[in-house]
Amino acid sequence: MAETFDDFTVLFNYFNNAEDLKIFNSDELHALETEKKVIQIKKGENIIEEGHAANGVYLIKSGTAKLYKVGFMGKEQIIRFSKKGDLLGYRSILSGGTFGMTATAMEEMEVEFIPERFFVRMLEENSKMSFEMLKLISKQLGNAADTITILAQKTVRERLAEVLILLENSIGNDKDGYLRISLTREEMANLIGTATESAIRLISEFKNDKLIEVDGRKIKILEHAKIKKLGHIDA
Repeated sequence: MAETFDDFTVLFNYFNNAEDLKIFNSDELHALETEKKVIQIKKGENIIEEGHAANGVYLIKSGTAKLYKVGFMGKEQIIRFSKKGDLLGYRSILSGGTFGMTATAMEEMEVEFIPERFFVRMLEENSKMSFEMLKLISKQLGNAADTITILAQKTVRERLAEVLILLENSIGNDKDGYLRISLTREEMANLIGTATESAIRLISEFKNDKLIEVDGRKIKILEHAKIKKLGHIDA
């Protein structure tokens, strides 16, 4: 399960650089300042929704969102988690389609919205920005290939170990050392590709082996070295 995006904030520096903004005339600059906005998102609210028309991109300024698709039976399949610095919606803009997944806030969030036409214009006119986007897309494709390999070749126990480390690396811990975002057992099962009952059993086994500490939905990694070894994760 590959880690999420690198920091996309570098892309949005171009929208705050006077030299880069010279591609827009005064009317366009006024429209950009009017339409570009910072949005406060409450926990549980959607930032983008699968199947809806894409009208711009969203840069996460604070908070964490889960990105998921809905399967044939209406079951959510979590694709990844996005955090501060990640960009949402750009693939749909570039492909000319609707949003390919839903992003739901797992805590209060702040996102910056950039309308489609300004984002596309910057990519068309600013070669440096386009190159940064190309690098980030390439990194994501590599991460996706890693995820497929992990799901295909690792056991469920190994996948749980890897997911725990990656969650800690990507979303961080709270002041008590627990993963900052608590997940339901169904969400954990979803991430590691197994049944909820199997996820519950494995988490209990990890707890009994004193690899992790569990407090309701909250999980704290106690034995990082052992978890990494179990998940075949490079130190």
